[in-house]
This record gives sequence, C-alpha cells and structure tokens, in this order.
Amino acid sequence: MSLDAPRSSRLSGAGLRFGLVAARFNERLVDALLDRARETLAEAGVKPRDVLVLRVPGSHEAPWAAHELAASGAFDCVLALGVLIGGDTNHHEMVGGSVSHALQTVAVRTRVPVINGVIVAENLAQARARCTGRIDRGAEFGRAALEMAALRRALRGGKKS
Repeated sequence: MSLDAPRSSRLSGAGLRFGLVAARFNERLVDALLDRARETLAEAGVKPRDVLVLRVPGSHEAPWAAHELAASGAFDCVLALGVLIGGDTNHHEMVGGSVSHALQTVAVRTRVPVINGVIVAENLAQARARCTGRIDRGAEFGRAALEMAALRRALRGGKKS
C-alpha cells in the first residue's frame, strides 16, 4: 500500500448513513480500524444513529454482509473492515483477492459505494503498522467513505438513500 494517501477536503457527514462490516478474525486489529473509521465519521458530523456496525466471522464473510447493507437502500456508503495476515501459505492473498473482487461487484451491482478496508499484510508487524501504528488506515477508510457517500448523494441530486 502506498503511504501517499489522497488529501480529502473537509466534508460534512451530517445526514449521511453508513453501514460498517467488521470481521472478528484478528479482532484487536480490526477493532482499531473500526474505532478510527467511526471517529473520522463522527468528526465529520455523522451521528452515531446513522452508523450501523455488523460483525462477521472473518473477511471472507464481509462481502455478503456488505451486499445486504447496500441492497437495503438505507446507506449512502458501506465500509468493509478486516485484516488478513500471511502465514506459511498464500491463503491470505487468495482471500484478499476474492474479497476485493466481491466488494467491487457489490458496489457496481447495488450502485452503493463500498470501501474495501480489508488489510492484507505479509506479517503481524505490517498489520499493526496499518491498524494501530503510524499508518492510520482506519481514518483513511473513514475519509474515503465520507467522500464517496457525498459524491453518491450529489450524483443523485441530493436525494437520501
């Protein structure tokens, strides 16, 4: 992942609704992403009542939950969070690719932006750096969700979901 994240303009999240899907596998790391994404949304004026969080067993289950949230029509953007860490095999890469493709398919089919907040890391140190360390991916995912929700709303002529 690049360290050159885009700078987002200050967006108001007032009135926007978000569905967040968070895996329980690698829970401490995912919770850090979730906390930072929620803080970012709150700082932009998103009310807690406008954020629904669903927990799923792992990252591989996130696309189904993301689809259900997006298809409900109740959300301006859906954010899927998970952490996949390498081990003795490349299973984390296979799951990461599958999840990424599935989340993109959800977004295109439902016409609701879906932010892929699933970290794929080679080792625990990389995952920690991105979730609890110097690389604040949770806040970045939150900002991306705000920007895409606002863009969706603007393209729909200001209509709520």
